[in-house]
Amino acid sequence: MARGFFISFEGGEGVGKTTQIKRLADFLRDAGHDVVETREPGGSPGAEAVRHVLLSGAAEALGAKLEAILFAAARSDHVETVIRPAVEAGKIVLTDRFMDSSRVYQGVTGGLAPDFMTALERTTVNGMVPDLTFMLDIEPEEGLRRAAARRAEGEAADRFEKEQVAIHRKRREAFLEIARNEPDRCIVVDASADAEAIAAEIRSRVMDALPGGAKTTPRKAPAK
Repeated sequence: MARGFFISFEGGEGVGKTTQIKRLADFLRDAGHDVVETREPGGSPGAEAVRHVLLSGAAEALGAKLEAILFAAARSDHVETVIRPAVEAGKIVLTDRFMDSSRVYQGVTGGLAPDFMTALERTTVNGMVPDLTFMLDIEPEEGLRRAAARRAEGEAADRFEKEQVAIHRKRREAFLEIARNEPDRCIVVDASADAEAIAAEIRSRVMDALPGGAKTTPRKAPAK
């Protein structure tokens, strides 16, 4: 591919984004593609420096607007130092969260004005909109149970996991609303299904979406 392909994975807490990104990355690499796995907040040295501040809740007291600006600053660095160069080099980029998470977490449940969020997104994304977005969808109660189960013993819930279930339900609906409004980009996946069934659905959708069709023949091991 002269230009690569950019895929984001979105959804609430505990939907299994990390698991599915890993499965898809392994599949694509076996098929001969150059794949970059990344995440938000984080993904680049500058953005990773902001990640702890955001997820620890240290920025929460500063208010939703400043918190959104910190997310935006991290995203801008992530886009310009990792995502854009990789896509322009013909690689497939898989990111755990991107602009839709800001729309939902800071915009919808953060109560920030749509005009402010749109302007912030336009500046930070700077044209690097995902070619494909998987919205992993699950009942919030089950997602929170999964999120709690994966935490190490004694590890506290992060800034967003600790919030009330009603807020998580509102976020779920917001993700689904984005998918309804942007059906050409977004695909909703039932995250309560078996992990391998989910992975198979995602693989099929990606193969259909990749320019020219995906390579599907695994690379041969080098001769000894």
